[in-house]
Amino acid sequence: MPRVSDQHLAARRQQIIDAARACFTRNGFHATTMQDVIKEAGLSVGAVYRYFKSKEELIAAIVGQVVDEITGRLHQVTSARPRLPVEDTLSAALTVMEPALGPDGMFRVALQVWSESLTNPTLKPLVTGLYARLRAEFREYASELALPEGVTADELSGVLLSLAQGYALQRVLTGGPSPSEYVAGIAGLTRLAPH
Repeated sequence: MPRVSDQHLAARRQQIIDAARACFTRNGFHATTMQDVIKEAGLSVGAVYRYFKSKEELIAAIVGQVVDEITGRLHQVTSARPRLPVEDTLSAALTVMEPALGPDGMFRVALQVWSESLTNPTLKPLVTGLYARLRAEFREYASELALPEGVTADELSGVLLSLAQGYALQRVLTGGPSPSEYVAGIAGLTRLAPH
């Protein structure tokens, strides 16, 4: 029997990941079974289980791909030279996130993974790792800013990440605000003063 090429194996693995992603987006993590993924992929039980033994393994593969993609794009934004002002950097970061926020976007699955990670010890390290990688991108950016006295790059990185995640959550749940509205609101927040 001829040996199957690495390219064929990678394509088959990706076919299964794409099927799982479609099922999780459409039906949710808990309502999706491995049988659903097998049917969506159009493969045999053995073919799917050769690559993934459980839904958790599928989720891990999906999260890994998305993290690599998002952190890669975010790195392009946060490492721009010369350094962009915070508002411009956030605007560019939101633009990078936008494709993941639509009806078929990965962020819908990410919300389910976040929730599940609170009680699932297999998924918790994946989510923790995702946060660490994204925050590290913002920390690197913040480390080259002229920060106000008493503010560290680590503290600012947590705020920047929260702003990006808050935007994503609102877009998925309500459809708004637009990136420009959100960034304008952030800019206004920094200029607030009591009457």
